[in-house]
Amino acid sequence: MEYSLNTLYFLVMGTLVMWMATGFTMLEAGSIRSKNVTEILIKNVALYSVASISFLLAGYGLMYGWNPPDDHALWSDFFFQVVFVATAMSIVSGAVAERKKLWTFLLFATIFTALIYPIQGAWSWGGGWLSQRGFYDFAGSGIVHMAGASAALAGVLLLGPRIGKYDKNGLPKPIHGSNAAQVALGTLILWMGWFGFNGGSQLAISGFENANAVAKIFVNTNTAAASGLISALVLSKLWLGRVPLNAVCNGALAGLVVITADPLTPSPYVSIIYGGLGGLIIPLSMSYLEKWGIDDPVGAISVHGVAGVLGLMLVPILNTDATFTEQAIGTATIFAFVFSSSYVIWFALKNTIGIRIGREEELGGQDMWETGSKAYPEFMLGHEEDEK
Repeated sequence: MEYSLNTLYFLVMGTLVMWMATGFTMLEAGSIRSKNVTEILIKNVALYSVASISFLLAGYGLMYGWNPPDDHALWSDFFFQVVFVATAMSIVSGAVAERKKLWTFLLFATIFTALIYPIQGAWSWGGGWLSQRGFYDFAGSGIVHMAGASAALAGVLLLGPRIGKYDKNGLPKPIHGSNAAQVALGTLILWMGWFGFNGGSQLAISGFENANAVAKIFVNTNTAAASGLISALVLSKLWLGRVPLNAVCNGALAGLVVITADPLTPSPYVSIIYGGLGGLIIPLSMSYLEKWGIDDPVGAISVHGVAGVLGLMLVPILNTDATFTEQAIGTATIFAFVFSSSYVIWFALKNTIGIRIGREEELGGQDMWETGSKAYPEFMLGHEEDEK
């Protein structure tokens, strides 16, 4: 009964995490311009497919080894882990949106999910040297979220900003997304999927202790997200005099990323503080990265990278199993490895098949150049001519 219950729990929680792929897709589609929406929809569905195959063929064995567990089915464990690697790759997708080549991105996704993510994951969740030293990351603030942000940062630096993002004086200009409703929808879907992300990382539901732990994880996860949104809402109003939707939604996501490092040890009341800190740091991080020339259309590097580091470094405050020294070593190691290896891959791709679309394609939109279709044809110039 215990074996069956835990297996079922892995499968249900994994399905919730898979639903996060929908959240990323909607959030990214709403955050970019109409002329690129079809391409980013294809990219997100395709990256999930690529991750599923690559992790099956190489990544899972490299990260964990194919060793049957005692208290749940091996394939349920694989399913739960493969949706995590797809989440990490989805983080990269939003940051490089509107100017990278689709097929080059998918090639990078293959390498990232088959090699880069599993190697650093093996050092911690796979029982490697980081976990042996005492590095603690319960559900993946660093192993998943910061890793994805590190790969995204490498790609963004080599791609450069979108055309029109900065004026002649180098000052950033706003580029508004196509659909605010999709941004809000994507945020709420991610919020819901995060219960599987954090709750499933307890790795069991059977028994008194596991059941109570999962219930507390759910409450802490929800509380941190709510607090992150509220703090970003208030800060945006006080600092900017207005409330941008992306900053508010990213505040909730930042709260989720922060609590992911340890959603079990803090009380729900402490989770208010942790999530609130994530929400406060995000508007600041997004603003300064933009001023420094890092063009991230969805704020993924701030949400998953900066908040990921914050979450990891908050763990030792209450968790006696972690120390600030080992958390810092683990954080620096994951960032250094994933950023440097991703930079090398992006650089090699840039100097061979290219990673950025041409100027004409970027100005006209990736939809017509790479997919041959429009996401919103009735609202786009030339639709009338198409129907004649």
